[in-house]
Amino acid sequence: MTRTRQSPRSTPEARTRASAGAGLLLLSALLTGCGAEPGEIPLSEIQADAPSTAAESTTATASPGVVGAAAGTPAATAHNGLIVGGVFLNTARTTSAIVTLAPDGTNWHQVTQPPDRTRDDRPDWSPDGSTIAFDRTDPRSGAASLWTVSTNGDGAHQIDQLCETGTADCTNEDERAPAYSPDGKQLAFSRSWGALDQADRNQIQYSDLYLMSPDGTDVQRLTFLTNDKPYSGQVSNPSWSPDGKQLTFEYRTGATGQPANSRAIYVVAADGTGLRQLTPWELRAGDRANWSPDGTQILFTTYPAGRADAPGGGIYTVHPDGTAIGALTPAPSNVFYGTASYAPDGKSIVFAQAPAGSEADLYTMRPDGTGIARLTNDRDSWLTRPAWGTAPVPPQPDGRSSAQAQSRRWEEDEELQDE
Repeated sequence: MTRTRQSPRSTPEARTRASAGAGLLLLSALLTGCGAEPGEIPLSEIQADAPSTAAESTTATASPGVVGAAAGTPAATAHNGLIVGGVFLNTARTTSAIVTLAPDGTNWHQVTQPPDRTRDDRPDWSPDGSTIAFDRTDPRSGAASLWTVSTNGDGAHQIDQLCETGTADCTNEDERAPAYSPDGKQLAFSRSWGALDQADRNQIQYSDLYLMSPDGTDVQRLTFLTNDKPYSGQVSNPSWSPDGKQLTFEYRTGATGQPANSRAIYVVAADGTGLRQLTPWELRAGDRANWSPDGTQILFTTYPAGRADAPGGGIYTVHPDGTAIGALTPAPSNVFYGTASYAPDGKSIVFAQAPAGSEADLYTMRPDGTGIARLTNDRDSWLTRPAWGTAPVPPQPDGRSSAQAQSRRWEEDEELQDE
């Protein structure tokens, strides 16, 4: 039976989860995964051998195929379809849209048409590749809402916010970072609400992880990290395990958090139990982590303190139990690394990277960090948060192969720069 949206904070079911689940008990303890406690692993020991430096290679990393694989398809039979990401439409980075492209960097398509100074961001694929969920940030309030759109850009639609039902606090309501479950029946998302602490960079009062049906019904509150400690931090960027039993998410602490002004990746079961910290605080892991298709590795990115685009982070992997943290990118680094995502077949990784003084482009590499290849070459745009899905790659209109079209586009870019 379909239920209307209601505030889980007011339901007996949510209160039962809060008392029985591990979430409320773990905030003060900040428990980690089975293998590593925060601060246990020196950063100097979490570094892999330097990967291949063939960053300017234009070779395709995967061949697009006919897709539409259902959730749960083994990685060996999965098809690598379109990549979705965000792109800033102006140099001031005040307006961004959702775009898709082929695995070789061609077939660019702007999926959303945001109003001026509006940011469309954090896209995620439905399992069948037909729909993209994303968040849209209002330029006046700075708050985000959840949207969905078809792969070709039709039918952009905002999902009703929880507070619009009249059963939840609407103060500074912010819903962002939607993520489809592997079976497509649920969306995980972060919700923040309440008063802002102007003395702490407008830290919001409450922030936690929620689940709902893609149509906005059957809402459940999954975590209670800030329930008894308002202003302590902000939850965002959930990602599902391939079997749909667990989720990772980012937790960023505020000035009153423990530790203050840091970030880490957490894991929680889909029923709200088993909350634990996955990465140590000193790594400063953040944004959306990504599970390998076989569920054995979790891919994540680290970010130094300071500006959001500051160089010096890296891309890492960790086992779901918190052990075997390893770096895929060399350190120390003078480049910016953004979100990374596994290909559906698990044989490649797409990620954002910005060399010092340059805009961010997309690159690919092997799962062990070798074979880095440049995927895009757009000097005027900042590309961000790629997610690799199974949506079919449209054919080139002029009959050329995708690789040929990409090569010619890059040649034209070089000619324009030389003029």
